[in-house]
Amino acid sequence: MKQQITQHIMMVRPANFGFNEETATNNAFQNPETNLTTEEIREKAIQEFDGFVRKLSDNGIRIHLIQDTDTPRKPDAVFPNNWVTFHHNGTVITYPLNAVKRRVERREDIIDSIKEKFDIKRRVRFEEYEGAGKYLEGTGSMILDRIHRIAYACIGPRTDEYLFEEFCKWADYKKAQFRSIDDAGQDIYHTNVMMALGESFVVICLDTIHDAKERSVLENMFKETEKEIIEISLEQMKSFAGNMLQVRNEEGKTFLVMSEQAFKSLSDEQVGQIEKHTNILHAPLYTIEQFGGGSARCMMAEIFLPEKESEVSHTVV
Repeated sequence: MKQQITQHIMMVRPANFGFNEETATNNAFQNPETNLTTEEIREKAIQEFDGFVRKLSDNGIRIHLIQDTDTPRKPDAVFPNNWVTFHHNGTVITYPLNAVKRRVERREDIIDSIKEKFDIKRRVRFEEYEGAGKYLEGTGSMILDRIHRIAYACIGPRTDEYLFEEFCKWADYKKAQFRSIDDAGQDIYHTNVMMALGESFVVICLDTIHDAKERSVLENMFKETEKEIIEISLEQMKSFAGNMLQVRNEEGKTFLVMSEQAFKSLSDEQVGQIEKHTNILHAPLYTIEQFGGGSARCMMAEIFLPEKESEVSHTVV
């Protein structure tokens, strides 16, 4: 049965997290200013990551933890949702990444480790489009309404219009594309920093959508799919209040996962709106946010693959 959210999350523990100058060319959320050394940034990021994983695990969310390799160095390995997605029908899709340095994050050994516990029936590889300069960075580029088969995406340097359409044709999703612009006139680099879609709500920065028709189309889609709109401001978006993911634990309890910075940016009214639908779970991710330009949602790759049957035998006495 298809579900919008899952209890299985893949995360990659970083080995060499740091500021990536290549991704900073179109990620306005990154900020290199600091008095910290490279090693101090790396250590702080690992501490934040480990604390985040503990918080998720303590709340019954199943984490499939992958250790990043020391070489080649991958400063953004902590954001695996950009290069791979795992689907209900047993399909694994890998994606073309804009930054050359990030392409080594795609690791077959990671997919093999997931295959030990989940049933993988098909592999689809979109990374061949990198040679043509076309990029589609997984669930960074696309927000998927898996129940209503709608894919939302803001078109920009990391989300190619043609490739987005190809994905929608292949996966049988209706496309909902738009432009999302920050207050400096720059394209929002990923859809998942301005929008988060839950089972019965959507958190979104509508102020970034300047085209009135595009905005109206989105609002109508949310109404038709019975999603309450929880609107955030541009300033809240800059605090990663759009970079959230709803998950489910082993007991069926749901959480909207976000960073501490994102949570602190929300008003009491917005917190109340969210808590009508789900619980809130947050953790401090300041180092990862500042230097990586991504937050809680970017760190979690959802696994919707069918689980393999238990190999434990049951003896009837």
